[in-house]
Amino acid sequence: MAFNVIKPGILTLVQDLGRYGYQHLGVTTGGPMDEFAFRWGNALLDNHANAAQLEITFGMLTLEAQAPTSIAITGADLAATLNNKAILPWQTYALKTGDVLTFNQPNLGLRAYLAVKGGLQIAPVLGSVSTVMREALGGLTGKGEKIQKGDVIPFLSTTEHQQRITPRLAIPNYEQQNIPMVMSYQFNTLSGLDRARLFRNEYSVTAASDRMGYRLSGEAINGDKKGIISEGIAYGSIQMPNDGQPIVLLRDRQTIGGYPKMGCVTSIGGGLLAQKKPGDSLHFQCLSIGQAEQERQRKMSLLSQLR
Repeated sequence: MAFNVIKPGILTLVQDLGRYGYQHLGVTTGGPMDEFAFRWGNALLDNHANAAQLEITFGMLTLEAQAPTSIAITGADLAATLNNKAILPWQTYALKTGDVLTFNQPNLGLRAYLAVKGGLQIAPVLGSVSTVMREALGGLTGKGEKIQKGDVIPFLSTTEHQQRITPRLAIPNYEQQNIPMVMSYQFNTLSGLDRARLFRNEYSVTAASDRMGYRLSGEAINGDKKGIISEGIAYGSIQMPNDGQPIVLLRDRQTIGGYPKMGCVTSIGGGLLAQKKPGDSLHFQCLSIGQAEQERQRKMSLLSQLR
């Protein structure tokens, strides 16, 4: 009752919603880069919201089912096929013993999620199965390793299947360039010109981007502060190093840092950002905290309506 890994893909990781309660020890949260795509995968299958899934970055993954089950694919369109027949994300599929599921190169977005009925059956480490390679925590072995050829990924077999499709209103537009953010108290260290520049700039995602943070390239922002006393780093923090090129810190971020932070991308903004590839363009869109909370509540209410 497992998937056999025929091809491991560029970067395929086991993830749940993250590892919380250990940041004071320097242990980051991990978790899915696109939270709402992950949540929809479990919702489509009536799984617990925290049930373990595979996060598939850039595709090139091939799995063979060793038992019948029901799956959901969400997030990026990685040109997936089932027994060489094209299938689409944001819906469920029934698998039979011997079925071959393949994820190819991206058509749209960067990261897809594969959920299975009942969740992947993997032992947690510090309360979570989330894979953080830098910290050697979580994943299939508990040692922070990415999925490799020959791995056996266990799940609970079932012939129960319900065909479901995510409502169109809930499917994000991964081509959207506006990334919502809220300002931090350190935003006031920027001059009026630099504040305008931050929101006027078109930034490009650089090749140095990963699960720890997205490094952006654009017209430099030069704040008054070149460094601060190290402090805790929240998810989505937009850190401004000395070169004036923003770094958006994401799921595998360090827990403390000493650069000024101009604000935080929202959970929705972080998911949109995580679907951007090197060379893609984006703009920051400023929201109030109230607006950001309302948008998250709206997204969560759509999930609850499905269940």
